[in-house]
Amino acid sequence: MRPYICFLIMFLASGVLCVTCSSFPTKEVRALTTFKEAIYEDPHLVLSNWNALDADPCGWFGITCNKERQHVIKINISGSSLKGFLAPEMSQVTYLQELTLRKNNLIGTIPKEFGMLKFLKVLDLGMNQLTGPIPTELGNLTSLVKICIHRNLQSNGLSGSLPAELGNLRNLSELILDRNKLQGPVPAENNSSFVANIHGTNDSRTSVTGLCGASQLKVVDLSYNFLVGSIPKCLEYLPSSSFQGNCLQEKDAKQRPIRQCGPQPSRSHQAPSLKHHSFKDAAKHQKASKPAWLLALEIATGIMAGSLFLVAILTAFQRCRSKPAIIIPWKKSGSEKEHLMVYVDSELLKDVTKFGRQELEVSCEDFSNIIGSSPDSIVYKGTMRGGPEIAVISLCIKEQHWTGYLELYFQREVADLARLNHENVGKLLGYCRESSPFTRMLVFEYASNGTLYEHLHYGEGSQLSWTRRMRIILGIARGLKYLHAELEPPFTISELSSSSVYLTEDFSPKLVDFESWKMILTRSEKNSGSIGNNGPACLLPNSLEKRHLDIQGNIHSFGILLLEIVSGKPPYCKDKGCLIDWARDYLELPEVMSYIVDPELKHFSYDDLKVICEVISLCTHTDSSKRPSMKEISLMLESKIDTSVAIELKSSSLAWAELALSS
Repeated sequence: MRPYICFLIMFLASGVLCVTCSSFPTKEVRALTTFKEAIYEDPHLVLSNWNALDADPCGWFGITCNKERQHVIKINISGSSLKGFLAPEMSQVTYLQELTLRKNNLIGTIPKEFGMLKFLKVLDLGMNQLTGPIPTELGNLTSLVKICIHRNLQSNGLSGSLPAELGNLRNLSELILDRNKLQGPVPAENNSSFVANIHGTNDSRTSVTGLCGASQLKVVDLSYNFLVGSIPKCLEYLPSSSFQGNCLQEKDAKQRPIRQCGPQPSRSHQAPSLKHHSFKDAAKHQKASKPAWLLALEIATGIMAGSLFLVAILTAFQRCRSKPAIIIPWKKSGSEKEHLMVYVDSELLKDVTKFGRQELEVSCEDFSNIIGSSPDSIVYKGTMRGGPEIAVISLCIKEQHWTGYLELYFQREVADLARLNHENVGKLLGYCRESSPFTRMLVFEYASNGTLYEHLHYGEGSQLSWTRRMRIILGIARGLKYLHAELEPPFTISELSSSSVYLTEDFSPKLVDFESWKMILTRSEKNSGSIGNNGPACLLPNSLEKRHLDIQGNIHSFGILLLEIVSGKPPYCKDKGCLIDWARDYLELPEVMSYIVDPELKHFSYDDLKVICEVISLCTHTDSSKRPSMKEISLMLESKIDTSVAIELKSSSLAWAELALSS
């Protein structure tokens, strides 16, 4: 008997152990992984420990699980500068109670699938760059206590009307939707039951009552939208500031100027006048006195005219609707059934020139003049008819791999590049976006002297004198100072290297970000897991992503670039490793500092070299917080390096001879 009891106890204990060690739901892990995949910029690497191979996400950054560690109940990733999209698959985190993603750079729409998170209590997406309507499906989240989707000053804002379905949220106490582009009236009551009766249906959802149904509301902010009509009586207890900056017919709440608002709906319909009745009666008598054939002809003519008018109205309406939105698959599948409505701001690219593929094909000699290529893009050289020389970047991706978030990223990136305007930054002239054949291209002004990389490693070193190299360094520094300190928000070169510096005919440098697509295209099926570039990848061995759209990464890369310019050596060599590791022994020792100078240079300034070595050491400091800003670096270089003609002539007898021949 005793062995049997011992066996029973061991069996029960093992059963309890198995229960406590049960695996985490795979669908929740998959949903979180999909969320990470839809984030294409993570400058602070907050998602670096989100490992898809880890079956237990409870230790991931920003994740909170329940006590039993069986379900994710909170996701809080705020102020992390994440740029990407809200994946619909997040709805598979079934027991999620709080979703807080405020103060990031999320774009795209709020997925309607979020309406399946029935345990959700807090939805905080404030201060992002979300667009499109508020999904009516959020009205299904009866546990919601707080909704916060206000915007920052750089975002586009939510559009559409305020869903009456929010009145179903009986526990909602906080509704923050200020500074968006919401239109229409503030929903107080809903006539959905009337609509249901017309269609002969009896749906439980017809109990929607508008915001008057949300009886627990204590904090509401709908200010600075484009709401019209009047404030519902059930919400009059709220402060007037909750509704200011709209187009409401209210005297107490400060509203927008009339010129910013469309036509206002009337408060009540006027009763038809006696004069109107008399006119109708006279018309009846007139119709009765007409012959039957004439009456039939008038009726037929009226029907035809009305039909044509209706068709015209519907056509215009369809065109208007098609402007702000395009439908692109969010995630391609074999069945092609998964689609997402991607809302694109029609104002986003209104000031950017759009080129036709045929026009660019002619300019680039049937796309035969290839001047550069990578696994992600091909660069063509061309000449516009009667215009400048151009460099055309064509993205290498098939249409079946092009997704909704890639399309939005493309348009956002075009708008971002179009705002750059500096003599040392390559100018975006326009873009090309066509569906047949599938085309996504960027058109830049062309710098006729090729890349700095080509001159340093494949050209004649004598063309790049010391003074010319110093001028190139100063130009790059000015360009980076402009991008980092004079733009809001700042802009960074995704892979700053000698290959991203193009030279004009007089060797003036221009920074061009041809590699900005690499990180996002690696999310597609075509390029999954392939990030290749032996040189720049070594600049920050820890992570290529760490430099992407990161100011400190740009400063580090600038230090490496300075070393490459003065030494004439590539930033990475298979035999000798990273250039910076080789140079550290010489940078801080004056007696051997000259060993890093390109041996092809016959003349150089030792004073300039000391300044350059000091800047290299500062830029490549292992502690990024101790690196100076580009504004400080540029000032240091400008004040201590002299690139005047006199200096160049003094250092080179050949230059004196050239000057004598030219005079």
